[in-house]
Amino acid sequence: MTITIREADDDALDEWNAYVERSEHATPFHRREALSHLARTANAELRPLVGYKGQEPVGIFPLFETTTGRFRMVYSPPPHLEVYCLGPALLNFEKLKQRKAERRHREFIDGCLDWVDAELAPDYVDVRTVDGYSDLRPFSWNGFDVSPSYTYVLDLTADDLLMQFSRDARSNVRDCDEECTIREAGVEGIEAVIGQVQDRHEAQGKEYRIDPAFATELFHRLPDGRVRPYVCERDGRILGGIVALEGDDTVYRWQGGAKPDVDFPINDLLDWHIMQEAESRGRSRYDLVGANLPRLCRYKSKFGPEPVPYYTAQRKTTRMRAVTGVYRRLPAPLKVFSE
Repeated sequence: MTITIREADDDALDEWNAYVERSEHATPFHRREALSHLARTANAELRPLVGYKGQEPVGIFPLFETTTGRFRMVYSPPPHLEVYCLGPALLNFEKLKQRKAERRHREFIDGCLDWVDAELAPDYVDVRTVDGYSDLRPFSWNGFDVSPSYTYVLDLTADDLLMQFSRDARSNVRDCDEECTIREAGVEGIEAVIGQVQDRHEAQGKEYRIDPAFATELFHRLPDGRVRPYVCERDGRILGGIVALEGDDTVYRWQGGAKPDVDFPINDLLDWHIMQEAESRGRSRYDLVGANLPRLCRYKSKFGPEPVPYYTAQRKTTRMRAVTGVYRRLPAPLKVFSE
């Protein structure tokens, strides 16, 4: 029996979050309410695909369709919204032997890409998978260029987690005598943390395309406890913070951690607090979200995490390759203008 790919109708969308909760590859951004928020913010058309073997769902693949001029693009996730990974999420693979699992996986991805080519005929497809989705061969076999990126993941179930930290990190969380409070702060925390990140990017002349309203809407749309804004405050003033996202097993250090103008290790204290809280709720992984920039790796690596790969799969038509080739040769000021 072959796998059938369908774009989710209303009945399938009613079941979508149940599929998300059953997949080991799914993140909070795979949830239906998050996907609709991303689509509206990105001015994209959500194309939620579901694969079935008979009546059994075997995978979901949320896609976002956009157009720029004469070009049609398909993304998962959409760009510029600080969503680092999305892509396909498989279901009901746990008990399959390797050969059968590989065949089913390939049939699901082949079917999804055939649907994309037949229904959308895009000039460009860009997919970034989650760290647990490691077999990108079906994409390579369909003409995609596949490249790795990295994130840091910390095992929160380690016997003595603190001993994995570097000496200075251990000292920072054990010996800090500042009278400060770390707490979850809801919308107030989101506005403070995202505002700090905006200011930090602006001061560095870097682009940052989300705002407090985007993160606040996500906070309201997702179930309670999925978006957790932590702040560190002293004398009633918020000094810094981190907006974490919580999946079934993993907590993501999503936004925040901007370097504050204080003389004590506020981010070390925040990260340690979030780790302890996550472990107490039965979460086993802390994803520090990104291990690709050396200056950020110097901070994140001191907690003793493991560098874990995730992958980008891209495919371009000939005319898209020609256009991007010209774009790359433009002087930097013209690139900015053309965007």
